[in-house]
This record gives sequence, C-alpha cells and structure tokens, in this order.
Amino acid sequence: MTSDAFFERINRQFLRELPFVVYRKPNQTLLQGFLQKTAELHTTKDFSNTGFVFSPFDSKNATILIPQEDSEQIQCETFEPEIEFSGQMKEDFIEDEDAKESHMQLVAQGKALIEASDINKIVLSRKENIAVKNSDPLLIFKRLLSKYQSAFVYCWYHPKVGLWLGATPETLVKLEGKQFSIMALAGTQKYEGSLDVSWRNKELQEQQYVTDYIVDRIKSAVDNIQVSDVQTVKAANLLHLKTKIWGTLKDTSFSLKDFLFHLHPTPAVCGLPKDKAMQFILDNETYDRKFYTGFLGELNMLASKAPRRSKRNIENRAYGSTQNSTQLYVNLRCMSLEDSHASVYVGGGITSYSDPEEEWQETVSKAMVIKSVL
Repeated sequence: MTSDAFFERINRQFLRELPFVVYRKPNQTLLQGFLQKTAELHTTKDFSNTGFVFSPFDSKNATILIPQEDSEQIQCETFEPEIEFSGQMKEDFIEDEDAKESHMQLVAQGKALIEASDINKIVLSRKENIAVKNSDPLLIFKRLLSKYQSAFVYCWYHPKVGLWLGATPETLVKLEGKQFSIMALAGTQKYEGSLDVSWRNKELQEQQYVTDYIVDRIKSAVDNIQVSDVQTVKAANLLHLKTKIWGTLKDTSFSLKDFLFHLHPTPAVCGLPKDKAMQFILDNETYDRKFYTGFLGELNMLASKAPRRSKRNIENRAYGSTQNSTQLYVNLRCMSLEDSHASVYVGGGITSYSDPEEEWQETVSKAMVIKSVL
C-alpha cells in the first residue's frame, strides 16, 4: 500500500469515528495499522487476546484492546517525511510561573516524604494544556515520524476514550516465544552534542533502582537472566541511562498478565516501593494520568522466525516457523488531543538528591519533545 493510500484509509476511519491505531516501531520504516470494524469498546482482563492494547497507569482501570479478529490490518513500507517541517525546538517559551510553583511544591513534598520514610523514589508528573493551530492528528503523527526515528511512534483513537499520540523511547517488555527482553530506562539530562557525559549520583541511583526492581520482580518466572552494562542513550533532545535485561521464560505455567503487572508500573514511572509511591501519586498529583505512563503495543501476535543457519539445514533455510510475539512500550513523551487543545504529559523521578528547580527544568525539556511537533 502506498503512503497516500495508507493515510487516506486511516483518515476515513477517523472521520467515521471508528477506533484505530497506527504505529511504527523503533528504527524501522514499516507503518502498521489496526482499523477496528465497529465502535465497540473492547477490553482485556487476562491478556490472552490478540491485538493492540492500550493500558492505563493505574492497573485498577481497564486495559483497552483493539482486537485483531475485529480489525482490518494495513501496512505501508515507506513514508516520505514532510519537507516543509523543520521540527526545531523552541526554547524561548514563556514560563508558566503558577505551574512551576505548583510542581516545585509537589517535588518538595515528595522529597520530604522520601527523607522521612522507607520510600526511595517517587515519579511525579504534570499536565500542560496547549492551544493547537492545526489539530489534524495525522499531520502531527507524520511530524512525529519525521522527527523521532528511534522511538515507538503512534496515533491511537477510540471515540469512547479519546485520541492519543506519542513518541516513546522506552520498551516495557518484548516476548518472542520463550525469549524476553526488558529495558530499564531512567535518569535524564539535555543532549549537548555528545554522549560522553557525566552523571550525578541522583540519576545513577534512579537507574539502579529500576534495574534492581525489574530483576527482583521477574526472577521467579525466568531462567538465565542477563543484565547489560549501563549505557548512555539519546532520545530526541535528551539523554538517558539504559540497561537491557534479557533471558528465557521457565517452562512452568506462565501468566502474561501476572508477568506484566509484576513489572508495571516500574520505578521508572511510579516509584519504590511501588504501592506507597503509587498512593502518593494518586493522592497528590492534581490530575488523572489516564494512559500516560501506562503501556501499549502488540499483544500475542504471530511472528515469523527464520531457521538457524547450518550446513545440515541448507535445504530448510527457506522454511521458517511462527511464534507468539508481544511487544509493549511505556507511554512516555505523549499527548492527548481534543478539539484544538493538546494535553502534554511530563514527569521525573524524585529521590533524596532531587532539587525542585532542576526537576521543573527536566519536565520543561521533556515537554519540548512533543511541543516541537505542535
């Protein structure tokens, strides 16, 4: 399918007010879409379904499913970026003093609790409402595609839920058969032209909390856990610390739902201990995160697996196999869109090392990722 035909098909779906999701995986060119045939609101409880899931931050709320069996799937191999779109970051913005003061007070409150209790980290966030001159979601999606090649870029819509777009740098989990990989991503600083940077104790501690938490939460369900060295990676105008964790699922009975919610929400988006950090967030953030810091992606899809290359297998190299594949991403660097307004969601990890002014500036830098395409 050509790019024009692909986007025309998505646009018709949107105008008919029918659910859809269109997305591109990190460092790929293939665009994929699920076009639901009815306006029914589907959910999944046990994660045994096949399709595309959109799950909220608070796991007490329902995970939305665009089911494969009730959808048309479309693909587009190539996408030509908009020539007229520069996508430059606008640093000369007018600072919202009320929003700044409110967020700094929240950070100070969270830091005080950390210093007085057994809580190690709390991720605190805010929502910024922005007037949008051109609220065409597919135009914004194309700009995200043009600008953020290494991110998972998506546009998701359901008439009974809303419209969301994003370009997230963080993988929650990938499952290919019995093989899994997980990304621990934490710590933030502005990209200044080099990956060779120094990190403060605050960011290093944040990253270690996330890595240790993930390993501890999954160790009973997996074999051969391996953990990479910590790397500095670039995501848009920011740098982060990343660790990769991978291994093999045990042969014992496996529950994907249990596996996911042992992980989600990780200390990268919630805090540690999880239950206490979650309660502080729900009690003290002045808005509902909804799907921000939730997760989204392909659930239980069949994927092709090429056979191993060997002299004894020469005649069978053309024949691969299929296996169950789940690829889920944390919903960061995202926005919800309604009429001519966008709500941009940003946050940061708070520890005993945090400085409220610096935490505010971190959210400003993160907001630029999305605001640059508006």
